[in-house]
Formats: sequence, C-alpha cells, structure tokens
Amino acid sequence: MLLEVLTPERKLYAGEVYGVQLPGIDGSFEILDKHAPLIAALGNGRMKVLKDKNHSEFFTITGGFVEVLRNKATVLVEGAVANEK
Repeated sequence: MLLEVLTPERKLYAGEVYGVQLPGIDGSFEILDKHAPLIAALGNGRMKVLKDKNHSEFFTITGGFVEVLRNKATVLVEGAVANEK
C-alpha cells in the first residue's frame, strides 16, 4: 500500500509499505495492505513503518489523524521526528 506522512511543514515520508503501526488515542493499532477504509485520531507516540516483513522505520509523532482509502494511508500529524529504533 502507499503511505504518506505529512506535517504542516513538509512531506516526511512517501512510499510503498507492507503496513504501519500507529499510536491511536485509545491504544496502538496496525494498518496492513488492503485495509478497509478508516479515519482515526492519533495520539502522541511511536509510529512504526513496516517497509516489508523484515525492515522497519520508526518515527515519534505528536497527535493527528490517519485516513485509509483505496489502499493508501495518509497520516497527518502536528509533528514527527525520525528515530533509529
């Protein structure tokens, strides 16, 4: 699926991924390829981008929303910083 991570200042990430784990306001959840349409509020925490089954990238995010539609996940966050692990 296609993942885009956007902040008010810039596009932080764009590319094909296997899935993404996000910190929802009621707990963390995961979105995988071909997920049903969804809109959810995000809290502060760690986002894990699953590039494939063996490689991941991590970001610390501060609040926002995620929309999943037609195998594309758009993550809109107030702020985000890339982490090593």
